[in-house]
Amino acid sequence: MSAQASAPATGAATGRGRRRAAGGADARGRKSPDRSGPTRIKGNGLAFWLFTTPFLVGLLVFTIVPLIWGALLSLFEAKGTVLPTDFVGLANFRHFLVDTAFLKSLRTFTVFAIFIVPVTMVCSLGLAVLINGLPRFQAFYRSVFFLPTACSYVVACVVWRLSLFNGLESGIANQVLSALGMSSISEWLSASPYWWIVLVSVRLWLQVGFYMLLFLAGLQGIPTQLYEAAAVDGLSPGGLRMFRHITLPQLRTTFAAVLLLLLIAAFQAFDEFYNLTGNNPETRPPLVYLYNIALGSQQDFGTGSAGALVLTAIMVVAGLLQTSFVGFGSNDDGRRRFGLRRRGAKEVQR
Repeated sequence: MSAQASAPATGAATGRGRRRAAGGADARGRKSPDRSGPTRIKGNGLAFWLFTTPFLVGLLVFTIVPLIWGALLSLFEAKGTVLPTDFVGLANFRHFLVDTAFLKSLRTFTVFAIFIVPVTMVCSLGLAVLINGLPRFQAFYRSVFFLPTACSYVVACVVWRLSLFNGLESGIANQVLSALGMSSISEWLSASPYWWIVLVSVRLWLQVGFYMLLFLAGLQGIPTQLYEAAAVDGLSPGGLRMFRHITLPQLRTTFAAVLLLLLIAAFQAFDEFYNLTGNNPETRPPLVYLYNIALGSQQDFGTGSAGALVLTAIMVVAGLLQTSFVGFGSNDDGRRRFGLRRRGAKEVQR
């Protein structure tokens, strides 16, 4: 009897629960609270503004206002003052189109990017592959190669200038050359192409660990089933064909991100050039040139602001072109970008 009596009671309770869920009200007509939406925590408004206000104030004062004020100064003549004086329109921008010194600085950036971007990508990928293949002590080697990233660029430039490539017989670089039976080089920082060895080596030492971690994260995100299937098809594990046909295609998104970050970092190169070679016109990237215009002896903030906007526009265009050709999506997105997907769709329609 108890089991038979409990069955109708359970059914009735279930029916009331269904009616309450369907109608939104219980038997007495009271509406049940809707728990499907996000739950608002009472009293969190003050905490939100306490946490975000310092960030918003810093963003406004140190980023947004300087950008707006720099754009305003680029249209005026402002020499020796940060206040606009005479309106010159686009004359400051036209100055950089014919300025040979600025064009030479862009050429310096191009040479630097040609050296540092592929060398960093190859070294970072090679270190990531080696560390990913280690059975033990991966965390130790990750930390060892990442530690130079925490070093100041100025400190690294001082070490490179005073101890490694100082041009003296006692310098480490010249000691290595002497051990190899080669003559020492006294123009490490004053003659081409020796200064490129100094500039590229210090930037490579400082940033290769960071990009190694990006490639390592990409390698560890590749499913092991792909390697197992490739091994079944006849590819040797750890071989060059396995790396070419499996690993590299899976790292396409990582390659795109690393390439974009390296190009931006090359555009922002300043510390090593300023501290190692100074204001040498042959080794002066755009940021050093604009720094000397705006904060050097000229104190021309109007022309410097215009040059900063021109350099920003070049960076944006370069980033958009790199993204359009390489992209951040999957391989299907790349095929669609180059028209391969469209060709396949036409074949399916036929």
